[in-house]
Amino acid sequence: MNPTSYRQQLLSLLARTSFRLGQFKLASGATSDYYVDCRTTTLNAEGGRLTGHAILELLEANGIEAEAVGGLTMGADPIVSNVATASAWRAIERPGSPLLHGFLVRKAEKAHGTGRRVEGFCREGARVVIVDDVCTTGGSTINAIDAAREAGMQIAAVVCIVEREEANGRPAVEAAAGGAPFLRLFTANDVRAEHVKAQG
Repeated sequence: MNPTSYRQQLLSLLARTSFRLGQFKLASGATSDYYVDCRTTTLNAEGGRLTGHAILELLEANGIEAEAVGGLTMGADPIVSNVATASAWRAIERPGSPLLHGFLVRKAEKAHGTGRRVEGFCREGARVVIVDDVCTTGGSTINAIDAAREAGMQIAAVVCIVEREEANGRPAVEAAAGGAPFLRLFTANDVRAEHVKAQG
C-alpha cells in the first residue's frame, strides 16, 4: 500500500466518524462549534490499523527513532496499541524495522500493587514517543510527558492525531517536551474541510 494512502484514508474516516458540528464544551472548559472524538476512529478496526501505520510513517518521515510509544489513558490507549502492533507487522514485512513497544500513563498512581503511574514498557534512559488523540491546551499530553520523564525515559517526539491549533496548546507542549519535535497528522481544519467535502 502507498504510505501516503494510510494518512489520506485515516483523514477520510476521521471526517466521517469522528467530526461533529454543533455546540460543544471542551475538557478545557471552552466552547466550540465542532468536536473531534478520535476514539470512534482509533477504536474502529480499520481506523486503528490506519492510525498505527500513519503514525509510523510520520515518525519515519521525520527521522524519529524510539523504543516505545505511550500516552495518557484513555485517549492514547488505542493509539499506543495500534502503533505497537503496526510496528510488529512492519518488522515482519521489512526485517530489521524497529519494534515500538507500548506504555500507558495513569491519571493518578495506583493505590495498590506496584503503585506505578506508567504501565507496560518502562526502561530508564529509553527514547519514547508520547502520543495523544486531540491536542487543545496540551494538558493531557504534558501530563504524559512528565510521567515518562519521572520514570527516567527520554522524550524523542510528541505526536497527536488532530491539533486544534489553540493559541497556547503547541507552545505549552513544546516547552514541556524540552526540544523534542511536536508532530501532528492533521489540523482540525484539515478534518473539517474533509468533512464538508464529504457532505457534498
